[in-house]
Amino acid sequence: MTTAPLTTVPLTATEPTTAPRLEKITAANFDAAVGLKVRPDQEHLVAPVVKSLAEAYVHSGTAWPRLILDGERPVGFVMAFFDIDWAEDSTGTDLRSGLWRLNIAAGEQGHGYGRFAVHCVAEEIRRRGGTRMTVTWKPGDDGPEGFYLGLGFKPTGETSGDERVGELGLE
Repeated sequence: MTTAPLTTVPLTATEPTTAPRLEKITAANFDAAVGLKVRPDQEHLVAPVVKSLAEAYVHSGTAWPRLILDGERPVGFVMAFFDIDWAEDSTGTDLRSGLWRLNIAAGEQGHGYGRFAVHCVAEEIRRRGGTRMTVTWKPGDDGPEGFYLGLGFKPTGETSGDERVGELGLE
């Protein structure tokens, strides 16, 4: 499946105030990262950053956690995964890379930071030789499905736990 590269999709009309960037999580920015909170009505849809960082520690070979900054202002958190064995029989025949978590701070949503983060993950997957990007989301009217579909992800018909699986071609 091939879709238009994310680089051709412009940011929303309310663009970031400076060029956003991703930074590794370090001791210097750890508190800023774990202090990021999504809107209260979204808390059931995504794990808090502190849980993501604990998972990144446990899965250090596959997790790629990053703080999203606009200038020096923390606006979100993204975590990718690389080469996860998706096959139920753990044979390594279905290795996937993709978006594991995306948390955009409550007051920073709607400014293109999520789109920027997804684009950065796609570029990192491409850099590592990947040709597709996987994402999962909790279904529901209040969930992020519309966001991911709007970026070109297509539902695969699979589920991962209680989440739907989507995929974006990166070729």
